[in-house]
Amino acid sequence: MFQTSSPVAYWASMMRASQMMAEAQVVIGYRMLGMAGLWAVAPTENTVMLTEKPGALMASGMAASRAMMSGAAPDKIIDAAVKPLGAKTRSNAARLMKRGPRFG
Repeated sequence: MFQTSSPVAYWASMMRASQMMAEAQVVIGYRMLGMAGLWAVAPTENTVMLTEKPGALMASGMAASRAMMSGAAPDKIIDAAVKPLGAKTRSNAARLMKRGPRFG
């Protein structure tokens, strides 16, 4: 039987998912600026962009599956799915932010 959570727990879970989605948009923005030559990105950034996704999605799916099979509450299942994706978006955003704009 599934566990239940409070409305505040569901709200907090959705806030964490929203944070991950906002970070993903930041990463997309930096990468688009890099493709346009306006942001300093590594020459391998396009390859990284494509090769990081399968591993992150697999980790997310496995974590969510483990949580679901253990009978976790829905907010905990969402948290388990978001955690590996959020770690990747957070590290990508921080790494790309440090590179800075490309002048000249």
